[in-house]
Amino acid sequence: MAQELEPMEEEDFAAMFEASEKRSEESNRVADGIIVEIQEDKALVDVGEKLEGILYLNEIQDENGELKYNVNDTIKVMITGFRNERPRISHKKVLEQLKTLEFITTHKDDYEDLIVEATVTKKNRGGYILELDGVAFFMPKSLAALKDDDNVIGRKVKAAVIKIDEAESSIVLSRRKLLNEDRKKRKQIIDALMEEDVVVEGTIKKITSYGMFVDVGGVDGLVHYNEISYKGPVNPSKYYKEGDVVECKAISYDKDKRHLSLSIKAVMSDPWEEVESELDEGDTITVTVSNVEPYGVFVDLGNDIEGFLHVSEITWDKNIKSPKDYLEVGAEIDVEVIEIDPLKHKLRVSLKTLLPKPFDEFIKVSKEGDIIKGTVTTLTDFGAFVRVGTVEGLLHNQDCSWDKSTKARDLYKVGDEVEVKIVKINREEEKISLNRKALLESPVDKFAKEHKVNEIVKGKVRDVKDFGVFVSLEDDMDALIRNEDLEPLIAEELNPGDEIEAVIAVIDVKRDRIRLSVKKLQRLQDQVVLAQVNAENDTGNSLGDLIKDQLK
Repeated sequence: MAQELEPMEEEDFAAMFEASEKRSEESNRVADGIIVEIQEDKALVDVGEKLEGILYLNEIQDENGELKYNVNDTIKVMITGFRNERPRISHKKVLEQLKTLEFITTHKDDYEDLIVEATVTKKNRGGYILELDGVAFFMPKSLAALKDDDNVIGRKVKAAVIKIDEAESSIVLSRRKLLNEDRKKRKQIIDALMEEDVVVEGTIKKITSYGMFVDVGGVDGLVHYNEISYKGPVNPSKYYKEGDVVECKAISYDKDKRHLSLSIKAVMSDPWEEVESELDEGDTITVTVSNVEPYGVFVDLGNDIEGFLHVSEITWDKNIKSPKDYLEVGAEIDVEVIEIDPLKHKLRVSLKTLLPKPFDEFIKVSKEGDIIKGTVTTLTDFGAFVRVGTVEGLLHNQDCSWDKSTKARDLYKVGDEVEVKIVKINREEEKISLNRKALLESPVDKFAKEHKVNEIVKGKVRDVKDFGVFVSLEDDMDALIRNEDLEPLIAEELNPGDEIEAVIAVIDVKRDRIRLSVKKLQRLQDQVVLAQVNAENDTGNSLGDLIKDQLK
């Protein structure tokens, strides 16, 4: 059974209820207030209630922080509620309400296609509060299509106005509706673009290193740098700037990535068809150098086609370091077409084929046996390349010195000048063989001037081979004793360093060879001994003298 209230309690409850109803009705009420006091960060405003309302100064300051109102000034405020009998008031809310009412009055009859871009200022359980130029909007969560996190505050979003309630002074937005309409519109535009041979005008919005983003009817597409010109990949910034209007075609659309690819060159006629019909390999054409790279030069044919001049096709000089040493951008040159591939849009040209061939020029003025001067350009394990005139010849290690252990890199460095003899010109392979030691005195020549055949010499075993023994004579001269000339010595019993006495059997200056014979020395020694036995008188000569006498 419910407990009945005492008469006094009924009166107190009625008063409290009446006050509560009054406070509820006065919420969001606009009133004229009088500023009675200004404190450090707030002002006290009399709005006809028991206590003054508190108005924070940042609501009545201009952009410089100066107060727009002073004590005793009347100011319009909105009473938004009460706390401990003190009204909560806001001047900013009044301004927002006025702006909102003005927006409602202006657009209440024609808001169906109205799009606004407002900033999210608050969020609550039902959705988001947005603001634009002082106008307040509400967007329910179900219509927001936003990720609900702390980052949403302060974000600018585009949304469609879907409802204006003049009685409630409210404006409702929907971002989802705008997105759906954009998707539908985008699909219609893309479907139209993908129809065959549709050419559209677009505005360049952004230029990057790999292409350009172009707005075609509200949809952005990418013109890759391969699709700008038939020249191939080009730098977009060399041809266009942002804001330029261009004609283009849609060439593909990736539904999953929502990526539209456009082409500018697809609108143009293919100049490669003209190249295929009018140019042949071997033709000479005049071109302009358009770009110089370390690996070669790009040349412009003047009809949106570029050819490529590889570094190896610029000059006959094999030691070319940089194309910039020979050509510069803007230079007009004659070149020969050496390759045409219209399918791959590839055109290769050559400059050196139109220049005199260095080898042909060289053999006009040089022949085998000529002695010339050259410059060492390269040193290798097998010899040195020497520039002689406009060509290079090979100076092999074995032709550098009479010392077989000496190599070209032991004698020369790159840039050294050297006198050489042309020993061979191979016209078929265009090779030139050079010789340096042919200009130097041969050790055998020198030996032949000081020694004669049948002269007795001494040397030391340097090496023992299957066919004989190599002996080192004076001045590091090597001589060979064949096995048949070694008797009575036995090769297997000899060791490097052993001393041997023998007779000079052969001095071959042309073949640079010296042969010795122990066998012949033994035969001569036997003859001397026999002569001594038969001699009637002792002459007192030495064995060497006797042998020399026998050899005269």
